[in-house]
Amino acid sequence: MVNTGDQAPAFELPTNGDGSIKVPTGKPLVLFFYPKDDTPGCTTEAKGFSALKDDFSALGVDLIGLSPDKVAKHDKFITKHDLTVTLVSDEEHAALEAYGVWVEKSMYGKTYMGVERSTFLISGDGVILEAWRKVKVKGHVEAVLEAAQQHFG
Repeated sequence: MVNTGDQAPAFELPTNGDGSIKVPTGKPLVLFFYPKDDTPGCTTEAKGFSALKDDFSALGVDLIGLSPDKVAKHDKFITKHDLTVTLVSDEEHAALEAYGVWVEKSMYGKTYMGVERSTFLISGDGVILEAWRKVKVKGHVEAVLEAAQQHFG
């Protein structure tokens, strides 16, 4: 599990639109991990980051969402909700495990492995400046923007 002050684990994975991305990118970024495309909380979060993308861009901060969904599902999710964030596919859970967000969860008495909604603010040189775990969506995007403004504003 990584924490504030740690070096962000590096990865290279496929993105929506048949792209790929290497993290760290050399630019400040918000890396948000979410469980699944097109579910209520994940949609609200992705739409929230998309709505404030210009505010993050003005600070030089990129927005990257990551889930275990396939790239084709990301493409549909982006089109359906007019999202403007980059979405990364981690079907093998390599980055999810490296960041400590692939965890045992439980629902209705059953345990299973899944994504713990988490967000990391990462500097251009790959240091984790802020970490939010077990994120509640309401007000989260605004809190991340506020932290980005404090670090890069």
